[in-house]
Amino acid sequence: MTQRQGSAAIYDVWAERGVLVTMRDGVRLATDLYRPARDGRPAAGRFPAILERTPYSRQGLGAVAAAQFFCRHGYAAAIQDVRGRYDSEGEWYPFALEAEDGYDTVEWLASQQWSDGKVGTAGLSYSGSDQHALASLAPPHLAAVFASEAMSNYHTGSMRQGGAAELRFLVYALWMAAESPEALRDPALRAAALAESAAVEDWLRRTPLKPGVSILRNFPAIERWVLDVVRHGDYDDYWKQRGYNIEEYYDEYADVPVCLLSGWYDTYTRATVDNFVALRRRNRGPVHMIIGPWTHGVETLRQSWSGDADFGIDAPLDDYDGYRLGFFDAALRGLDTGFFERPPVRLFVMGGGSGRKLPTGRLDHGGRWRDEAEWPLSRARSTPYHLWPDGSLRTAEPPTGPSSQTYRYDPAHPVPTIGGSISAATAVMPAGGFDQRGRPGLFGCADTLPLNARHDVLSFQTEPLTQAIEVTGPLSVRIWVTTSAPDTDLTAKLLDVYPPSVDYPDGYALNLQDGILRLRYRNDRSRPELMTPGELYRVDVVLAPTSNLFERGHRIRLDISSSNYPRFDRNPNTGDPLGVSGRAVPVDVTIHHDAERPSHLLLPVVP
Repeated sequence: MTQRQGSAAIYDVWAERGVLVTMRDGVRLATDLYRPARDGRPAAGRFPAILERTPYSRQGLGAVAAAQFFCRHGYAAAIQDVRGRYDSEGEWYPFALEAEDGYDTVEWLASQQWSDGKVGTAGLSYSGSDQHALASLAPPHLAAVFASEAMSNYHTGSMRQGGAAELRFLVYALWMAAESPEALRDPALRAAALAESAAVEDWLRRTPLKPGVSILRNFPAIERWVLDVVRHGDYDDYWKQRGYNIEEYYDEYADVPVCLLSGWYDTYTRATVDNFVALRRRNRGPVHMIIGPWTHGVETLRQSWSGDADFGIDAPLDDYDGYRLGFFDAALRGLDTGFFERPPVRLFVMGGGSGRKLPTGRLDHGGRWRDEAEWPLSRARSTPYHLWPDGSLRTAEPPTGPSSQTYRYDPAHPVPTIGGSISAATAVMPAGGFDQRGRPGLFGCADTLPLNARHDVLSFQTEPLTQAIEVTGPLSVRIWVTTSAPDTDLTAKLLDVYPPSVDYPDGYALNLQDGILRLRYRNDRSRPELMTPGELYRVDVVLAPTSNLFERGHRIRLDISSSNYPRFDRNPNTGDPLGVSGRAVPVDVTIHHDAERPSHLLLPVVP
């Protein structure tokens, strides 16, 4: 057997904090450097560098601990406050200038006398997205990218999705304002910002947000950004900025080793698989991907649960830094860690647990890891599950003759968000898997009844399965629809429905993935087209991918509605400009399901 050999922790750490690195426009960004040391002095020799750029403080304990970890293993590590955050100069308009700033920082690091000329990048969320942004410019000395939970195109997902805006960014903007340089210099302003951040539910009840009304008026760049995200629905040059988008620049992306990480309940799941498919097709260097059952964030990688669902003792990625070290040792130092000899895809297939309520109070949903050679899986059979008039979901086509169901969506009473693939998750928008029923204290819930008991939610489900079915891959729903208004949304949610049990007498409807489509963007997201009331349209709603084993006795369920609030902004149904008008009207939405209009859920079924 080949003896694998990675780097050993043989160094001490020497830190130089507050180094100002000058960008091409003269703005200086505060950077902390951690270099391998011995006997209290920087060690002799040249070392590869690992860079993390963050808006959350370069002195955050998690980032510092990771930098020191890599430093002890023989890497120079750099943590940088992005433009306009903490001790860095300039204005912070989120994400927009990260490509150029990142490029300049990579090249600065490579030019230092202690550098061996190779720079890798690391980080999660914003710190993952800004890696992709700089890599789209292909800095000459960029040698490896490990991007966790990061974007591909913020208009495709994570800021907007299907034309709707993700309101987690209103929560995020209020939080980030309280940690801005302006707030940190002014205790009274910071206290006011923290108070409004804590009272975000009040602002969610008053959306769309008006300029100059909230505490964000004191943080003009942040206010301008969040209003742009909510109001700017069309896909145009605004969304094609490299800081927002690498989908447009895959052909220019650095051809270096890449590892992508995400979770099934993370807001960046679809972005991660899109990046994997595109970069693996184009790059000569290795491209790897790992997706677990996690929600968003570093700490959640070490958990066995997401929301109210537990996936077992094998679910956590206990040694995140060690996993990344194996990648960087192979990519930057050519060490024989075996990382690139593994299959390129590592997936966690959820499901298969006992279904009992654990002592923690969570559902034992279970799951297991599996390696794959590709994504999507070529052996997965794209299988339509048709919507039937009786509320069933069947592989057989529906009967002939007109058949439809109608519900009324009222923007004043939207369907509440209960879990899902959400980052910046708070008590307002909890992330992860939950029984889809109301719960006390959750924003928007008026009772504890199942969500599909509402008049504005249509449910279609299979009979109890006679054998287990694995679904792994991309998800979508094709729907024939008519409406009474010129615009509205369609939401789709895939659920794994447990049968009644001792622990769950009413069963348990576990959300797996969801999606949304703003119907004005049904044909082209760059050219909105309002609908003609009463006219029939065929539309496709894309959900983020998943991997789940539906056990024997369970049901596969699809819920269709027109709102999922506050995960997505409410469509006022008027056809007015987005995010501006407070005028809203109820709409009647008719879903057709017959042989001539066979609305269906498309599932990738793995034999």
